[in-house]
Amino acid sequence: MPSAHDVTALLVAWGDGDRTALDSLLPLVYAELKRLAHARMRGERGGHSLQTTALVNEAYLRLVDYRRVRARDRSHFLALAAQAMRRILIERARARAAGKRDGAGALLALDAADSQASARAGELVALDEALARLAAFDSRKAQVVELKYFGGLTNDETAAALEISGATVEREWSAARAWLRCAIAGA
Repeated sequence: MPSAHDVTALLVAWGDGDRTALDSLLPLVYAELKRLAHARMRGERGGHSLQTTALVNEAYLRLVDYRRVRARDRSHFLALAAQAMRRILIERARARAAGKRDGAGALLALDAADSQASARAGELVALDEALARLAAFDSRKAQVVELKYFGGLTNDETAAALEISGATVEREWSAARAWLRCAIAGA
């Protein structure tokens, strides 16, 4: 297990523009990225075209392209990775939903799995849209949801990434879930 100092030093170097630092960092945090991706993929339909390893790799490619990243520590880095994974999953869900509306999606769902996949994609897009509305007036609640739901971070990891207490994370999480349920139900 790498020391927190090693990870932080690599994060600082990466933030200062050393792209090779991210290459050195990845093996140190790969297991945690895989855990985050696995947590996100559990909610996806069976036979999903994007597997856990592919999600980690795609998130890594996006992190490499981020400009002037200033990850403060391991938790903040995991938060950035969670955001990248969220964007990837939302983009794929939107593409699936769009595919159902255009000429390629003219065929009806032939089995329950296809129907469930369409419903899941629609739910994910609805959640993303509601989360964007929540972020417009309470960004911290939206960040808590993003880190916990899309990133699979624990309360402690979320608290560290946002520099707030664990109790605050629990309150924000509870309030955000209630708000999102109402927003999605009313949409």
